[in-house]
Amino acid sequence: MAKSPRGKKYVKLYHGYGHMHDLLVYGHLFKTRPVSRKNYRKNVFSNTRYLLRLFFVKPVPFADVTLRWQNQVLHNKTEADGFIKFEWAAAEPVPAGWHNVEVDYTEGRDTITGAGELFVPHVTQYGFISDIDDTIIISHSATVFRRLRALFTRNPRTRKIFTDVQKHYHLLSVANTTADAPNPFFYVSSSEWNLYDYLEDFFSHNKLPKGAFLLNHIKQWKELLQTGKTKHAGKLIRVARILQAFPNQEFILIGDNTQRDPVIYKAIAEKYPGRIHAVYIRNVHRENESATRELLNQLQQQTGIHTCLFTSSSEAIEHSRAIGLVV
Repeated sequence: MAKSPRGKKYVKLYHGYGHMHDLLVYGHLFKTRPVSRKNYRKNVFSNTRYLLRLFFVKPVPFADVTLRWQNQVLHNKTEADGFIKFEWAAAEPVPAGWHNVEVDYTEGRDTITGAGELFVPHVTQYGFISDIDDTIIISHSATVFRRLRALFTRNPRTRKIFTDVQKHYHLLSVANTTADAPNPFFYVSSSEWNLYDYLEDFFSHNKLPKGAFLLNHIKQWKELLQTGKTKHAGKLIRVARILQAFPNQEFILIGDNTQRDPVIYKAIAEKYPGRIHAVYIRNVHRENESATRELLNQLQQQTGIHTCLFTSSSEAIEHSRAIGLVV
């Protein structure tokens, strides 16, 4: 949690990831601390007000920020939207697991510190890249009005999750490893960084595996109608960036067929041969079922990658068992 004097700027860090030679941490610098709320009410007006306030943010562009990692100190500037990005190589060996990292912003005599964590996996582990909306959370992404209604009328504790997602993901978290050294999870979504705390709270409340989020550019309140919308290339780049950061890992990709996940995952599998172990697609949009099935069959025949089109997570669990991914 960032240490920010009252009325001062605020450094927000997100979970980072990497290995010794390529570590990454993301964040934002804001003019004031964004809204943070843990005491939710089952009240539409209260939930709507909370959601709206997440988009009333004021980023600080082109500001000097400093990262402190072990005995290293790095300097950088925020981007035009206040985005913080540090990428560096560790000077000393980094053991697998979660590690603390801090980023400072100095204003006059005040130093504002944002504290975060980054994850380094064991080289023997699988990596899991999962979409969020309509893969884990019931979001109705194919329909703008229904998506916005779910966002505005519910809070992170009352959002609906697909049955048995937790069971499947926890089985995957210990695939080829143990509970004390779980596999890394990366949650790649078209949702904006505005919703980071919202999603963190949802994942914690539903006891999903801890992981790093890679979200979309931050938006202002007047762009709310465009929430969750991103270009095909944006998500593909974020998934590719994870694979590049972990050249020794095999990955399992999990998504749904409401938007472009099947096409993106097929493109990733073709671009990075031998790096993808399996692709799972939740069959949410029945109008896309035939096209999705054909694409996955083609992918499996051409590459030998395991593929699964599933409606319920229990089907995905059985498939994971059948291919020896989980027990």
